[in-house]
Amino acid sequence: MPLEPRLRPLVALGRLADRHRSGPIVERRAQEARLARRGGWLVMQPGPRPRSIEDRSVAVDGGRIRVRLYRPPTPGPHPLYVFFHGGGWCVGTLDERDPRCRTVCVDADCVVASVEYRLAPECQFPTAPDDGYTALCRLVEDARALGVDPARVAVGGESSGGNVAAVVALRARDRSGPALCHQWLDVPVTDCTLAQPGHREVPDGYLLDAAAIDEFLAAYLPDPALATDPSASPLRADRHDGLPPAWITTAEYDKLRGDGEAYARALEAAGVPTTHVRLDGHLHASFAFTRLLASSRAHERDSVAALRAAFAAA
Repeated sequence: MPLEPRLRPLVALGRLADRHRSGPIVERRAQEARLARRGGWLVMQPGPRPRSIEDRSVAVDGGRIRVRLYRPPTPGPHPLYVFFHGGGWCVGTLDERDPRCRTVCVDADCVVASVEYRLAPECQFPTAPDDGYTALCRLVEDARALGVDPARVAVGGESSGGNVAAVVALRARDRSGPALCHQWLDVPVTDCTLAQPGHREVPDGYLLDAAAIDEFLAAYLPDPALATDPSASPLRADRHDGLPPAWITTAEYDKLRGDGEAYARALEAAGVPTTHVRLDGHLHASFAFTRLLASSRAHERDSVAALRAAFAAA
């Protein structure tokens, strides 16, 4: 279907901004964060108020990372949702997805742990999934102190964060780690070889171009041959059985749509209960544009309801 009409001005602005981006990713990171702060409120609703928001420091191999905890206003213990932001493994902050984390916390009645995994190119693959899996394990180990129920744990993320969440779910299965009841993957990267048809079928000009994807992958992977590693490309894992039920979102005007579609098919073929929702007329990030689009608000309600149902069934 045609692009959502209210997205057209954003696409035009995005093309203009792309012409003025220059310099290494590390130098542009602060600029990207400023743009997200200034523009985020225009497209995303602020989200409800949790009972508390607290930053914690978590020890990981080679350092420490920050995890932001959102607690709902109801009595606990609560389920735990571990979330990973997007940004091509190279940019992105906890603040940019604060509205989404607030909404999930209150509407799904769970503790949300938003993980600030270390970014490339300073910290290349496999740092992101290493940090993500370590954070999951530390949080579950501290379940009693955090007021969460270790029997009701889910993971999720957006774009590259969806990639991290999918890899974390694979590791939890393969390493006898925390039992997961759900994985929520919005517009995920699942195949870093760029072999899926969306990369060919969706043209540039919809806020995620081929050049940006290539730049992120070059910064993230120290060797292009690592693109076939299942910790970089969860679609290429030897097996997909035994994984938690999945909720996967793709968007029509998104070069990554084939990644999500292929992962949904792989999970279904392995017997994993999977719901795949394709947002027609949407582009890569617009599933989160809850202030701008009624369809985004409806999809957020459905996604949160699926998470809450997964916690109830666990």
